[in-house]
Amino acid sequence: MEIGVCLITQARTGSTRLPGKVLKKIEGEELLKIHLTRLSKCKTIDKIIVATTTENDDVLIENLVKSWNYDVFRGSENDVLDRFYQAIAAFNVRPQWVVRVTSDCPLLDPALVDEVVKFAQEKNVDYASNVLIERFPDGQDVEVFKFSALETAWKNASLKSEREHVTPYIRNNSDFKGGTPFTAANYPCAEDFSKIRMTVDEEKDFLLVKNLIEQLGTDKTWLAYTNFIIENNLDNINGGIIRNEGYLKSINNE
Repeated sequence: MEIGVCLITQARTGSTRLPGKVLKKIEGEELLKIHLTRLSKCKTIDKIIVATTTENDDVLIENLVKSWNYDVFRGSENDVLDRFYQAIAAFNVRPQWVVRVTSDCPLLDPALVDEVVKFAQEKNVDYASNVLIERFPDGQDVEVFKFSALETAWKNASLKSEREHVTPYIRNNSDFKGGTPFTAANYPCAEDFSKIRMTVDEEKDFLLVKNLIEQLGTDKTWLAYTNFIIENNLDNINGGIIRNEGYLKSINNE
């Protein structure tokens, strides 16, 4: 079945820095549920799939996601590129566009997701994101790419970092990076908020997100959360954590 846009969010309990982080609760709701509830407000998305792993502990994610009436797929823990591709195949859909987000970003803004999707469609590029040039807060990362690009990457990517992180093969072989065969474009941000963190990798990140939700709730825009962090110096809570540490670690291990 052909559809327009399929969003896949990756989730697992086996985080090394903060195990079980996506199932930690704030005001009675798991971070993963907060994340999915926000994403369900996207207007450009035709299907949402949670892609988790076949590890035993991730049956918890599978069961919870099903109880919340979202689709879930279990695949390779380390070959996340294959997990993404197989998730689409498992539901017998062939989207024109795929959106990649991660479930450790509970406050990802659905309106921002829609903006990046529309940007990709208007530019008609193979890959578009708001992270080719990092100016949005960490935790508001959105990647949009054609299914054809995902399929090419799935067939050809060989480096560990390219399999573990889904999109490096596409990004690194794009015209944005001086390569071929993919075209790419960056969705811009007027100001540089790249030092602000709303992702949850460590306990300090969780404390900041907990503070945001207790003070502002779960339905604000990315900019409202960002301004609140800046105005109240909350970036002191989790400042100094390296952005994309997992990806950098993969590269260093190659």
